[in-house]
Amino acid sequence: MTRPQTARRKRANGVESRQRILDATVEIAGERGYEGTSIAAVSAKCGLPASSIYWHFKDKDDLIAAVIERSFETWLRAVELPGEETGTPLERLTTMAANIARSLVDAPDFPRLGLMLALERRPVEPRGRTVFLQVREIAARRIAETLGALFPDLEEESVRTLTTYTVAGADGLFVHHQVHGEAVDLVAMLELHARFVYEAAGRLSAEAGQARRP
Repeated sequence: MTRPQTARRKRANGVESRQRILDATVEIAGERGYEGTSIAAVSAKCGLPASSIYWHFKDKDDLIAAVIERSFETWLRAVELPGEETGTPLERLTTMAANIARSLVDAPDFPRLGLMLALERRPVEPRGRTVFLQVREIAARRIAETLGALFPDLEEESVRTLTTYTVAGADGLFVHHQVHGEAVDLVAMLELHARFVYEAAGRLSAEAGQARRP
């Protein structure tokens, strides 16, 4: 085997090991939370020695942050407004809401673990909490841009208010779904939430337009 092939094999093995470690961390953190997650537990779950985990990640906090970052990259793709060819503005917004809901149902560990960290207060803030709050801010900006594109007459303050309402409502519905499980149709609930946001945005946009008229 030539040296380039050996190097590629090592890189592939490294990527595979990293994914195994992250997958194991997701399972453990989803069951035990931040406090119950340990390098030893992750090692036992993924079948790799602790030294391999420390080769990829500095410590548990770095590992948890990597889990959040990886999950968010997947989830963020759902926070995309479909193109105009897919339907009316309301249909596009509810489709986006449904896509977000499905991503949360399929991979709930990112928001569940992130919300746990966000609600905690520690003398030294975990990097995972910082990362989660940063990626939430990215998601909020994406929602604000969507509202601004659909309702160009909206004032900045109204966009901020609606964005806060949208994120807070989604948080609440996700927690409700986690508590009650399949008894709650998260896709239907987030589609309904999107309709309320759309109607509120329409009213605020119309009021802003009337106020600007001489």
